[in-house]
Amino acid sequence: MRLALREVHGAWINGCNSAMQRVALTGSGRNLREENLANRNSQSVTIGRVADTQTKPTRCYLGLSKRQLALVLLFIAPILFSSNMLVARATHDLIPPVALAFWRWSVTLLLLMPFTAAALWRERAKVRREWLDLLVLGLLGMGICGAFVYIGADTTTATNIGLIYAASPILIVVIARLCYREPLGVTQALGVAVSLAGVVVIVCRGDLAILLKLNFVVGDLWVTVSMLAWAVYSILLRHRPTTLRPMVRFAAITAGGVLILLPFHIGEFLLGNPPAFDSTTIVSVLILAVVASFGAYQVYGIIQRVLGAGRTGLLMYLIPIYNGILAFILLGEELQFFHLLGAALVLPGIFLATRRTSD
Repeated sequence: MRLALREVHGAWINGCNSAMQRVALTGSGRNLREENLANRNSQSVTIGRVADTQTKPTRCYLGLSKRQLALVLLFIAPILFSSNMLVARATHDLIPPVALAFWRWSVTLLLLMPFTAAALWRERAKVRREWLDLLVLGLLGMGICGAFVYIGADTTTATNIGLIYAASPILIVVIARLCYREPLGVTQALGVAVSLAGVVVIVCRGDLAILLKLNFVVGDLWVTVSMLAWAVYSILLRHRPTTLRPMVRFAAITAGGVLILLPFHIGEFLLGNPPAFDSTTIVSVLILAVVASFGAYQVYGIIQRVLGAGRTGLLMYLIPIYNGILAFILLGEELQFFHLLGAALVLPGIFLATRRTSD
């Protein structure tokens, strides 16, 4: 009997201990689950805070985010680019054209040196390998595009220069198709035809008799050649292989352009057309170098990096509009009917020719 009681008591004790262990384990399990849930909630709150911090736009200048700043610059950049055409026309009888181009790009090169001199020296072997490309690009972008516009400005208006130059994307599309087999859809081809018709209207000043008699204003022809050179420059810049970074390459191209312009500048000087280094010349060169060259290209780079190539393309439409308005206000140029007709053809033509299509 005693033995039986001992066994029952032992079983009861073991049962109690087992139950207590289960309760303890359950309690600890519950505690662990509660701790894990608390940790997960804490982590969620932390991640949420981090996400909030990341989604909030970073203020970079005057309380604006990078995107807001780029949008503001998108509407300021056309003024920077238009300054080249406005200064060209304003100083056409004051500063020799080749001298203006030479000193514009020489000062621009000086402005680039603090940012590129070390890299140019470090990558001089690459520059030597690409010297021919750099010289050709300098000839097109700084030589012909620079000097020819200033020569043309002697007999044509800043408004004409802006509208003719506005058609350069059309030629870029055509050259890319002919030389590099880039696709050209039906809609794009229509845009090319419409835009080129607009250029013809501007060059003929709305008078078909001028086209039939080939009695063009000489300045418009100079600007048209300059626009052709710009189109070829843009195509080569995109398609020619390079190992140089963009700003370093731009500095090397600028140096090539200055070297190309130097003998022509000396020739212009020896032929009795030296520049007068007065306040007008100095201010004009500084505006062209700081605003139309260095400033415009840097602002363009910021807009393209932040907004992308698509929205940056709006500059093509804004530049001739800004240029025409500023030429009217600052230079007293009158808007003629052929300007409006040309713009009505060139600008929609650019839109059609440069849009992405699947046809």
